[in-house]
Amino acid sequence: MSASPVKVLFFSAKPYDIASFNQHNANYGFELEYLETHLGPHIVNAVDQGTFAVCVFVNDKLTAEVIAILAAKGVKVIALRCAGFNNVQMEAAKEYGITVCRVPAYSPEAVAEHAVAMLLTLVRKTHKAYNRVREQNFSLNGLLGFNLHGKTVGVIGTGRIGKAFCKIMLGFGCRVLAFDLFKDEDMVAAGVQYSTFDDVLQQADIISLHCPLTPDNRYLINQDSLSKMKQGATLINTSRGALIDTHAVIGALKTGRLANLGIDVYEQEERLFFKDLSGTIIEDDTIQRLLSFPNVLVTGHQAFFTEDALSQIAETTLTSIHELSRGGTPDDALVVQI
Repeated sequence: MSASPVKVLFFSAKPYDIASFNQHNANYGFELEYLETHLGPHIVNAVDQGTFAVCVFVNDKLTAEVIAILAAKGVKVIALRCAGFNNVQMEAAKEYGITVCRVPAYSPEAVAEHAVAMLLTLVRKTHKAYNRVREQNFSLNGLLGFNLHGKTVGVIGTGRIGKAFCKIMLGFGCRVLAFDLFKDEDMVAAGVQYSTFDDVLQQADIISLHCPLTPDNRYLINQDSLSKMKQGATLINTSRGALIDTHAVIGALKTGRLANLGIDVYEQEERLFFKDLSGTIIEDDTIQRLLSFPNVLVTGHQAFFTEDALSQIAETTLTSIHELSRGGTPDDALVVQI
């Protein structure tokens, strides 16, 4: 008798996830099941006994309670189809012997390029020009921007995405200052100058966040750090929402300390992002206040969303599950914890 296929249950699954994973699963033959709801205490008991892996995304909540139930169901792997794992209670996973794997590098250029797209949109006001011209208004009043060439760009975090962003900014002719706990010598050779966090804040005309969220850097951008920025600075965040104290940023926008804000992530995004809420009343007053500013651009966690990235996410995730199901170990970078 042939062995039963390895079962993988997906949470927060969207049509594009299903299409991509089904396509790549042709090489593996797993039994894939998809749920659109996010994983949390409300749904964890829907996991069938003997499910080998659950595949989750950024807004799924893998608390100790959830992980305990997953372990009782026989789940052996939590496969994150993203780079960050701050939504997983790692100590509980270790206690119950569940392996956690992730996708640390899915097209870093996708996120870096989206950060640049947000930056260019804000400083050249192309979103406003688009709407204006569609109404046959060709006036340039109110569309004055500024050159990126010659500006100082501060990059917080020079991992794969941060490095990709640095290279693009160097190509624009910007002076690039960076802060990271570990200096990347390749970036230094390319022309990036490393400095302290405060020095980057004080000198940069534009600041872009490219670091993971940890307990130590939650609200990295707060009232104190905002006060050290140049008057009229531009802030971009395509990393994690809770790196920014949203209320402090709103205050900085009101005083003009921040001239522009572009965010693809938001600290309360799990209630909003990846959903069509166009016919509902949004009760989150904070996001509504942000959206009221003419110099704020918000996108719904789409920086990763390219064909290239989705393909890499699916292939890397399924490869990791395949290796683990056979008793092997994927590449070290893919496994957060065994």
